[in-house]
Amino acid sequence: MSKAKKIILIVVGILVLFVGAASIYLLKVNNDVDQAISKMTRKVDYKKKRTASVDLASGEPFSILLMGTDTGDKGRTYQGRSDSMMLVTINPKKKQTLLTSLGRDIYTQIVGYHGDENTYVAKGDTYYDKLNAAYSLGGTKMAIETVQTMMDVPIDHYVEINMKGLKTLVDAVGGIEVDNKIDFTLDGVHVKKGKQTLDGKHALEYVRMRHEDPKGDVGRQARQREILSKIIHKMLSVNSVTKYKRYLHAVEDYVRTDLSWNEMVTIVKNYTPAAETIKQTQVEGQGEMIDAIYFQILGLNSLLDEQNRLKKQLELPTKKKLPNLAEEDDNQLFFDDSEVEKISAGTHYDYTGYGTIIYPIDEENY
Repeated sequence: MSKAKKIILIVVGILVLFVGAASIYLLKVNNDVDQAISKMTRKVDYKKKRTASVDLASGEPFSILLMGTDTGDKGRTYQGRSDSMMLVTINPKKKQTLLTSLGRDIYTQIVGYHGDENTYVAKGDTYYDKLNAAYSLGGTKMAIETVQTMMDVPIDHYVEINMKGLKTLVDAVGGIEVDNKIDFTLDGVHVKKGKQTLDGKHALEYVRMRHEDPKGDVGRQARQREILSKIIHKMLSVNSVTKYKRYLHAVEDYVRTDLSWNEMVTIVKNYTPAAETIKQTQVEGQGEMIDAIYFQILGLNSLLDEQNRLKKQLELPTKKKLPNLAEEDDNQLFFDDSEVEKISAGTHYDYTGYGTIIYPIDEENY
């Protein structure tokens, strides 16, 4: 299987596990599928940007927000932050899928959160924080609405898996082979350099580590995509009902989605052409330490470029400028990147030679 074909597995993520693998043994394990899907399905009442739902039966382009959360990681019982976020846009007519990774440290408006007694933000005021704070403050609903606002595109569906689920899943498939480039120890777990098979405990640290990686969060996101694609590839290679049931029960407690079984089947049936071309891009910005806290500050032009790239993929009208920006609004935080050269796809810039931040944060109150 080519690298591109492996990447497409991430597009529908866990969904492909159920539809692709279940199609082989559907009659034999149908009850298991029904129970697992029922357990996984969770509808979220969020504010949608579309006036009408996407018609999957006719193959209309649509989007899925994939979220990896740290709830359940290392025994956490509280709702953690989203450890990784990827916006997947699928267009079968163009025979193209776009994977847009969203940096967790992006400074942005947290939509729907208005502060409480533990924050400096007065009730009713707009609240800004790291992108991954949206999930911990308001769950799936707030995370979806925050990404919708930041990227100015509709999110049609979501898939969420927590980190404890990833650990369980790796053990269920018998481990994942990797060629680790960096020898590191994280939270007492040592992952050596070189080719090896990782169990769930080591795989979890492999996808969490970023400080030892010269590429930081970008490198970590690449490792996350690697592990996810290899897990799903193993699942799709299942050749027995017993193994399939083991995978199914390993994941059912840790995955949540608003897609029904019928919708999953429709996606696999009508959206296969979108696997022919896979494009990847990364939304990130300028690294800034503000009051000893690391943020990524988005560039005005690069953010607009990424928004329009998504709009074209979804066959929506593009825009010539970012909406609702006012220079007197000092809660908005962007920088003028008109003179900055891109060094790779998406909004990945060298961390030197940045333009001027034109909407500064109120550092005294942060």
